[in-house]
Amino acid sequence: MNVNSQPKVGFVSLGCPKALVDSEQILTRLRTDGYAIAPTYDEADLVVVNTCGFIDEAKAESIETIGEALQENGKVIVTGCLGAKPEEITGIHPSVLHVSGPQQYDAVLDSVHQHLPVPHDPFTDLIPEPATAAPGVKLTPRHYAYLKISEGCNHKCSFCIIPSMRGKLVSRPLGMVMREAEQLVESGVRELLIISQDTSAYGVDTRYQQDWWRDTEYQTRMTGLCTAMGELSRDTGVWVRLHYVYPYPHVDDVIPLMRDGLILPYLDIPFQHGSTATLKRMRRPAATENNLERVRKWREICPELTIRSTFIVGFPGETDQEFNELLEFLKAAQLDRVGCFQYSPVEGAAANQLADPVPEQLKQERWEIFMQTQAEISAERLQDKIGTQQQALVDAIDDGQAIARGYADAPEIDGQILVADAGHLQPGDQVTVEIDGADEYDLYASLIK
Repeated sequence: MNVNSQPKVGFVSLGCPKALVDSEQILTRLRTDGYAIAPTYDEADLVVVNTCGFIDEAKAESIETIGEALQENGKVIVTGCLGAKPEEITGIHPSVLHVSGPQQYDAVLDSVHQHLPVPHDPFTDLIPEPATAAPGVKLTPRHYAYLKISEGCNHKCSFCIIPSMRGKLVSRPLGMVMREAEQLVESGVRELLIISQDTSAYGVDTRYQQDWWRDTEYQTRMTGLCTAMGELSRDTGVWVRLHYVYPYPHVDDVIPLMRDGLILPYLDIPFQHGSTATLKRMRRPAATENNLERVRKWREICPELTIRSTFIVGFPGETDQEFNELLEFLKAAQLDRVGCFQYSPVEGAAANQLADPVPEQLKQERWEIFMQTQAEISAERLQDKIGTQQQALVDAIDDGQAIARGYADAPEIDGQILVADAGHLQPGDQVTVEIDGADEYDLYASLIK
């Protein structure tokens, strides 16, 4: 590096949206400390890799990415979930400069400072920080942003090691969250995606302490946050979308806000299975019949509600009967958006000790049956939207067609609304469309003039 040039850091972010927010935090602090962000390995003086370590496939991708960064650049700092077990990284890649775990921002910055110091600039080093922080570096498009409300998780799901990597639940103060939300909206964000490990548990660790926003007192809890977010949405028109919601009873109190248009009528709820026996082995809350009754009640209050979920097939001990109960749950719940994973052991997870592992071929067969069952449900529910008018947020323009999303579509994980003859629109535009057609996953629409 030229001693008079601005040092450049390359950055690779892997894993879930929560890790993406961690990456944004680190990048913002790097920029504040005087580093430029390099778009390629060749242009970087040093590379930071933010890893994922939840399942074997994610670990393998992280290890491979670290190796690629070492080969292409040579100076690599590693952080993130896989960094919670540094020996798994240094045992394969002993030449990495430093390893730290998730959310250890100071450790990452200290290591970057050590291995790539910022040249002293007497003209700028004494300039004070601005009184009000501007929105930091974002890794999402300008018109939407992930807003993390807490870290960690108090659950002990038998298939998961997130608490051992990210720790117990730590909720951010409600006022701090809302001020960040305001700054994001002021910077041009049109959709806020609320994320955490367990959004429903927000504030449990603080005993729902009182906090202030806009001269109004709120409890630091999911319902208080959603009420405040609804006020922000009413004032600005920003979409507010909830992710990672456990089906606790107090979620019932948020549904009226969705009915009234203050929060998007969308819930991302990881049900994981439809068999009560399987859920018990998973150590998941709520019995199947309670979940079905809650879904029915929510839709009575807010018929427009979209529910997305994730499931696991092939969990240890899953019998034919339990798998059939899962299929019956799917048919009864009529969920709109669904993802499914075949169970794979995660090092350190309690489920590894369970008896009766499901053979790999049977996992694959069950996964295929599950996906076909859900595809039929999704296609039917999308067909019901034909002829309706929908609000849509434009993500991109491709060959005269707008690639957009409605209230039922979270970015990157759900479907899209493909709008014909809309090349004049721009990403971030909010438009009204009429749905002309549908397939298993996407809708086709025309602009309403």
